Amino acid sequence: MSSSNAERSVDDAILDAAAELIVHLGPRRTQLAEIARRAGVSRPTVYRRWPDVRAIVGALLTREILATVAGLAPAAEDRESFVAAVVETAVRLRDHAVLGSLLRSDPDTLVEYVVERLGASQQGMIDALRTAIERGQAHGSIRPGRPTELAAMVLLIAQSTVQSHRMVAPLLPEPAWRHELSAALNGYLKP
Repeated sequence: MSSSNAERSVDDAILDAAAELIVHLGPRRTQLAEIARRAGVSRPTVYRRWPDVRAIVGALLTREILATVAGLAPAAEDRESFVAAVVETAVRLRDHAVLGSLLRSDPDTLVEYVVERLGASQQGMIDALRTAIERGQAHGSIRPGRPTELAAMVLLIAQSTVQSHRMVAPLLPEPAWRHELSAALNGYLKP
């Protein structure tokens, strides 16, 4: 095993331990020492990678969001397929155990990493959206416009529905939520 693979597996072990603790204890009760213990590494090993639990949470969010978004419409050539992929990705992010735990118990942390700054996870989502939008524009099913700007707005639309889902769930049961998000995205992107 190369040292980069060994480093990656230690990083993953630490992030996996953090994810487990966040889901079971909540982010505020997750301690660095317990992350190290569950990951089977020493505290100095964790500190060499991240200075504190907040930094670990940031790295975890980036990893989880980018992994969830990785399959965003890789073969979608048309708007309808793209919108279906965005809606499915939104559902996966909405129902993700770590993100859900943060939304329920520490929304300020999630807001810091997902809303208040354009970090690696948001840039990764915008890049994936932009690429798919370019394909849809070449296909003729997505309206003209700067792909990065369209991607940023699609991200904002989808992200706000994910964050507000619990609040509107009594008004928008699951099928309606999916339908309305699809309608909003199709309406925005239609030529």
